[in-house]
Amino acid sequence: MGSNSSRISDLPKNEYLKKLSGTESISENDPFWNQLLSFSFPAPTSSTELKLLEEATISVCRSLVENNPRTGNLGALIKVFLSRTKELKLSAECQNHIFIWQTHNALFIICCLLKVFIYEMSEEELQLHFTYEEKSPGSYSSDSEDLLEELLCSLMQLITDIPLLDITYEISVEAISTMVVFLSCQLFHKEILRQSISQKYLMQGRCLPYTSKLVKTLLYNFIRQEKPPPPGAHVFSQQTDGGGLLYGLASGVATGLWTVFTLGSVGSKAAATPEFSSPLANQSLLLLLVLANLTDAPDAPNPYRQAIMSFKNTQDNSPFPSSIPHTFQINFNSLYTALCEQQTSDQATLLLYTLLHQNSNIRTYMLARTDMENLVLPILEILYHVEERNAHHVYMALIVLLILTEDDGFNRSIHEVILKNITWYSERVLTEISLGSLLILVVIRTIQYNMTRTRDKYLHTNCLAALANMSSQFRSLHQYAAQRIISYTCRHLRRYVYVLDKLYFPHSHCSTLQHCFSTLSDNGEELLSLTCSHILRSYASSLFSLLSKKHNKVLEQATQSLRGSLSSNDVPLPDYAQDLNVIEEVIRMMLEIINSCLTNSLHHNPNLVYALLYKRDLFEQFRTHPSFQDIMQNIDLVITFFSSRLLQAGAELSVERVLEIIKQGVVALPKDRLKKFPELKFKYVEEEQPEEFFIPYVWSLVYNSAVGLYWNPQDIQLFTMDSN
Repeated sequence: MGSNSSRISDLPKNEYLKKLSGTESISENDPFWNQLLSFSFPAPTSSTELKLLEEATISVCRSLVENNPRTGNLGALIKVFLSRTKELKLSAECQNHIFIWQTHNALFIICCLLKVFIYEMSEEELQLHFTYEEKSPGSYSSDSEDLLEELLCSLMQLITDIPLLDITYEISVEAISTMVVFLSCQLFHKEILRQSISQKYLMQGRCLPYTSKLVKTLLYNFIRQEKPPPPGAHVFSQQTDGGGLLYGLASGVATGLWTVFTLGSVGSKAAATPEFSSPLANQSLLLLLVLANLTDAPDAPNPYRQAIMSFKNTQDNSPFPSSIPHTFQINFNSLYTALCEQQTSDQATLLLYTLLHQNSNIRTYMLARTDMENLVLPILEILYHVEERNAHHVYMALIVLLILTEDDGFNRSIHEVILKNITWYSERVLTEISLGSLLILVVIRTIQYNMTRTRDKYLHTNCLAALANMSSQFRSLHQYAAQRIISYTCRHLRRYVYVLDKLYFPHSHCSTLQHCFSTLSDNGEELLSLTCSHILRSYASSLFSLLSKKHNKVLEQATQSLRGSLSSNDVPLPDYAQDLNVIEEVIRMMLEIINSCLTNSLHHNPNLVYALLYKRDLFEQFRTHPSFQDIMQNIDLVITFFSSRLLQAGAELSVERVLEIIKQGVVALPKDRLKKFPELKFKYVEEEQPEEFFIPYVWSLVYNSAVGLYWNPQDIQLFTMDSN
């Protein structure tokens, strides 16, 4: 590189890079290194420019791969960097811009080389390249120091110990990026790497003592969201004639284009990608997630995950258990605030999930907060804009809600928080609504979107589980939330009829209900042989009333027949046939949610009773259905009881009068007549091998979001481009 390289296109012809990658060995004390590290050109600010940088340097890197076994120049470069890092802290305190600038450039070159080396060769070959010295071709020193381990330790020290100043911002980001690159071999493998050399270095030996300090520093980088220094922060004082710098420089150092400390500068990158106002925070979070999701070693658990699972609040004065390693303390209030503010990104939501799921200290703290709306509202907004979000982001946001709803205190408190003017909710103007009612609306909308678009069983199951966890604590439901609970259930009841119709009456020619009745035998069984699709669609209400009187044998036989055909027939059934069990499952769960609310908090929810009475005709048709008969008992009792009181009150009742009758009737309804069911409680449990989901997901975030890093999409094996 050197002082004469000011454009990416110049790099392949650069004399210093040619010498570095050539056949001549260069001593670590050679003045050449000062010349090589004295470069400055505008930093890449887009994926296109990052791609150009990689293409421009790939020939140099491959030349070094070929010649390094003879020259040992990679090891010499790393030793130059390591010698400089020992003085880096002092240089930062003394504001030695030049020294820090050159050290950053050395690390930048190492990172670029590492990225290519990791792709081009196996980990074993990479390890050998760190041992090559100036010897005969292909030989290496078996007793030499482990430069790879020393480099990693040096990076961890740099990240944790160097004070964050304007002049150290870029080198801090570069150190984190280099650690990400060091672990990036996973990108080029379809299978999950469980015992890689890179993991071995980070989980034992000299790197292990830095575990808790590194995790703490990365978390604080995320918390602080430090923006990059302004563009003018690294302009060095120059002579008025532009002939050089007013610094005492070593005799071998060139002085040409030293103007602005920009190579790898994330300041200009931030302008191109405004969603990452703090590249240091973003890069730190990505590295933290990568480390947290490393698989356990055969003889030891992942220490970084242990650190994440066990850290405590700075206000917690209790002693650390001796059995828990890698513990530390951090300010929970600052962490909570940062998590609330950063939920627009996948990686921040994934961090929130990780902390809630794995760290009981942070989960207890968050659930005790009196301002949970600051955390819940951004999560709800992610779910509300499901069409615009990464599918994994939506899923993690939903799991966060599910974990929160496992706590009864949370389920009670969200109905006490009153919100005004939720501007992002566009289906209806919500001038005033409780956080709990808004949560219900958004989750039901998510289920509806999933059932009609993505059709992901796990998504709707977790949505229903969250609603079920909340159901016994429903309080003062907003009329629109109550209406949506009932109308969504009714939608699936109608869909259920439609699917049965399509399955058993696919070639309809009947046009009148009278024809159906004339062919119906006394026990109702002959209905299965009829072809009256029009009847089931047009006269569902009357037909279901009739079927109820015939003991529901028709639907029972239809359902059993369908399940038999699913297991015995090799011919794939149409979509609506495959839907039947899913629809039945949704109906069952929605009825259980309604039943749970009526059983536990009927007196708090007159709007739900009102909505139920409004749609009572459809519910009454399913009261004796074999799949729903048990759960319909309480619902039918409530419908019958309040319908009777409304009938006694006369006709032409206003909404206000109906609600008044309901509130009065709640007191009179004998509670002992409501059948008790087991409490609806669902707990989130990770799959047996969660790494099969999380590791590709985390690396897809790195691929898409890492600042200043580019990988050729054709080289990626871990995930497909349309799944990241």
